[in-house]
Amino acid sequence: MMKNNRSEHFSDFTIKWATLEWEKQQAYALRRQIFCGEQAIFDKDDRDDIDDYAQVLVAIANHGGWHDRIVGTVRIHDEGDHVWWGSRLAVDPSFRTQVGLGSLLIKLAVSSAHALGCQVFLAQVQKQNERLFQRLNWKSQYELTLKQHPHVMMKADLSAFPPCFQPNSGFVVSNRHNSRTIEDATPFLQQIQAEERNAA
Repeated sequence: MMKNNRSEHFSDFTIKWATLEWEKQQAYALRRQIFCGEQAIFDKDDRDDIDDYAQVLVAIANHGGWHDRIVGTVRIHDEGDHVWWGSRLAVDPSFRTQVGLGSLLIKLAVSSAHALGCQVFLAQVQKQNERLFQRLNWKSQYELTLKQHPHVMMKADLSAFPPCFQPNSGFVVSNRHNSRTIEDATPFLQQIQAEERNAA
C-alpha cells in the first residue's frame, strides 16, 4: 500500500465498518498515533477491554478506485438495554480538512447502531469537539474529566440519524481537492454541509 501523506492525491474516501484485519490494525495504529502520541492521553496503547467486542469503523483514503490507507476511525459498542456508546474518534492530522471525515464517521456510527435497535447513543466527547457534535444533533449532558482531560457526556438525537442497514459497504465521498461540487457527494455529505451552513 502507498504511504502518501498528501491528501490531495486521493480521489475519494470510503466510510464503512471495518471488515478486514488490515483495516482494524491500521485503525488501532492511528489511534495510538493520536491518543498516545499527539494528545498524550495514554502511554503506549489506548486499547482496552471494550476493543474485544466493539465494532470498528474506518475512513479509507482511496487512490484510483483502490483502498489505500486508514485515515480515520471510531468504535461503537452495545452496552445492553438498547444503549450504545461511541468512542475513540480519530482522524489523521493530514486529513482533518477533507470532506468532514470525523462527521461522516459519527453519522455512520450512530446510524448503523440505530439499525441494530439502538434507543440511546452516548459518548464521552473531548471538550474541544463539543461544538462539532452539537452541530450533528447531539445534546450535551454534563462535563467530566477523564485522564486529566476535560470531556462532555453527550447524547445523540436518534431522529437525526436514519438507520443504515449496510454499514459493511458504507458509502464513498469525493475528495474536495478533486471534486468540489455537492452534486458529487453522497446524501450523508449533503446533509452535513447543509447543517454546517445553517450553524455558521
